[in-house]
Amino acid sequence: MKDYLKEIGKRKDLLFYLVTSGLKAEHRNSFLGYFWWLLDPLLNVAIYYFVVVIIFKRGGPNFGPYLVVGMIIWRWVNTTIRRSAVAIVSQAGIIAQINLPKVIFPFGIALSQLINFGFGLVVIAIFLLFLKIVPGVELAWLPVIVLVNLLFLLAIAMILSFIGVFFRDIDNLVGHLLRLWFFASPVIWESRNFPEKINWLIQLNPLAHFLTAYRNIFIFHAAPNIGPLLAIGAASLVVIVLMLIIFNKHEHKIIKVL
Repeated sequence: MKDYLKEIGKRKDLLFYLVTSGLKAEHRNSFLGYFWWLLDPLLNVAIYYFVVVIIFKRGGPNFGPYLVVGMIIWRWVNTTIRRSAVAIVSQAGIIAQINLPKVIFPFGIALSQLINFGFGLVVIAIFLLFLKIVPGVELAWLPVIVLVNLLFLLAIAMILSFIGVFFRDIDNLVGHLLRLWFFASPVIWESRNFPEKINWLIQLNPLAHFLTAYRNIFIFHAAPNIGPLLAIGAASLVVIVLMLIIFNKHEHKIIKVL
């Protein structure tokens, strides 16, 4: 295991390449290029605002920023998980030529989407400025929440990328599960609109805790409930360690299947 971690450390240059190339490839052939990193989340928020507020007449006075934060966080979660399902199989060409730790590919996905999320934070800042909402000292919690969120997504990325090698249909299945997760989470709907009898499901939903934490520090001038976040972070670290052991043990199987 120690040798495996050392080998991962030696591949820093490749990891940097995977992150940068992944970001460049997203909008390489588009007319607006990297401007889409800001425009895409903006349009995403605008569409849901139109549907929920204009058409369905839902949402209170703080629904605008509530929706913006929810959609930006969901975009990060959704994109990272979707791309993780094919993180290894999509790099079969590189794997066939170079002997390297395969876990580096879900690492690359998680880090590239973290950078992409940074542009989402710019969009949140623009909306808060436009709506004259100034976050308080609670904003100091942001790095902690982002770090726990990253660990959570990295744990999922490692699991899905490994399963995706042996079960190629996982990509299609993940798409449907994400759609269910979206509507089962307070992304565009407020928690109080969910039936009381399923409130326990919201409490078991990690995404709900992340959304509440982000909204507290950005909109409601409140400190996040750190207890659930610490539990999610600890569980994520355990999963990451276990997946490192699994990757180390089954590297040869991945090569054979690919």
